[in-house]
Amino acid sequence: MSDRLNDARAIRIAEIMSDFRNLQYYLSQLRASPTAEEYYLEGYSLLRQCITEAQSILATPFSATSGATGGDPEREKQQLRSIIVDAAIRRFQCQRSYLRAHAGMRWMDSRSKILRGQSPNASHLAALQAADNNLRMELLAITDAHVDYTLRSADMQQGKWLAEDPSLTQIQQMLMSR
Repeated sequence: MSDRLNDARAIRIAEIMSDFRNLQYYLSQLRASPTAEEYYLEGYSLLRQCITEAQSILATPFSATSGATGGDPEREKQQLRSIIVDAAIRRFQCQRSYLRAHAGMRWMDSRSKILRGQSPNASHLAALQAADNNLRMELLAITDAHVDYTLRSADMQQGKWLAEDPSLTQIQQMLMSR
C-alpha cells in the first residue's frame, strides 16, 4: 500500500533540481581572463576545474532505473526515491564546485586588489603569497561535511521536506562507486 508521499517526493525533486539548475547557471557564468603567465596559477586552474566538474555532472547519465510505472504507487514511490538520491548527489557535487569556485573568485579579486593593474613584482610577493595561502585554507575548509551542512541548513531554514534525502555517508558511498 502506498504511503501517500509521492506528491511530497515529486515536490522535493523539483526543489533539488531547481537548486541544481541555479548552481549550474552560476558555474556556467564564471569568466576569467588570465594572462599567459597567470594561466596556470592555482586560482585560475581551480576555476577551470570547477567549470569542467559542472559540465561533467551534467553529462553524467541518470543512474536510477526508469520505466513506466503503470499507475502503481509503490513503483512510483521507488522511482521517485531513486530520482531524489540522484538529484541530491548532483546538487551536492555542484554545491562543492560552487563553493570552490567562489573561493577562486575571491582569490582573483584579492589578486586584482593587490596588483591594481600592475604586473607582479617583488613588492607584491608577500601579499600574493598570503592570497595563495588564504585560497588553500579556504579549500581545506570545503569538506564534504561542510558542503552537506550548507545544503541541509538552507533546506531546513526554508522548511523543506528532507525525510528521504540521502545522508552524507550515502552520498559519499554513491560517489565512490561511480
